[in-house]
Amino acid sequence: METVPAPGVSKPTIPPFGLIQDAWGRLVLIDADGKRHVGVEPVRAFPITDPSLWISLCDTHGREILCIESLEDLSPSVREILDAELALREFVPVIKRILRLSGEISPSDWDVETDRGATRFTLDSEDDVRRISAHRVLITDSQKLRYHVPDIRLLDLSSRRILERFL
Repeated sequence: METVPAPGVSKPTIPPFGLIQDAWGRLVLIDADGKRHVGVEPVRAFPITDPSLWISLCDTHGREILCIESLEDLSPSVREILDAELALREFVPVIKRILRLSGEISPSDWDVETDRGATRFTLDSEDDVRRISAHRVLITDSQKLRYHVPDIRLLDLSSRRILERFL
C-alpha cells in the first residue's frame, strides 16, 4: 500500500538525521539540530503487513522522536543500521512445517520446523492462533513469542490439516 499525496501537495520529507551505535552498542539518533538522542528504539507500526512503512524512532521513555514513512526514503548506510536494529528487536520465526502436536485440547505442545531451526512451544489456547489475512496466520505461544505462517497454502498437507483445526 503506497500513500499518494493530494494534488498539489508534495510528499512530506524526513528532516535530516543520522544514526550511529555508540561504544556500548546503543542506537544514537543525531537530529537536524545536531542533538544526540542516546538509546533510541525503532518500532514498526505494521511489522507483519507493512514492515518497511511507518517506523518510529522512540526515546528511552517510549516517546516518538521521529517517524519514517518508508525505509526506502533512507540512505543506504542509515537503512543498514536501522534494519539491523529492527532484526534484533523483532524475533518472529516463520513456521515451515508442523512436525507434531501433542493432544487434541489446549494446552498443547507443538513441534515445528521454522526458518531458524526446529523448536517446541506450548500453545495455551486455540485463541492464540489468529488468521491475519486470507492465508496468513500468527501463532502466539505461552511465552508470548510469535510465530508466523506467511501462506498456509505453502505448508505440506499434514501441516495444513493440523493448523486448520485451530482456524
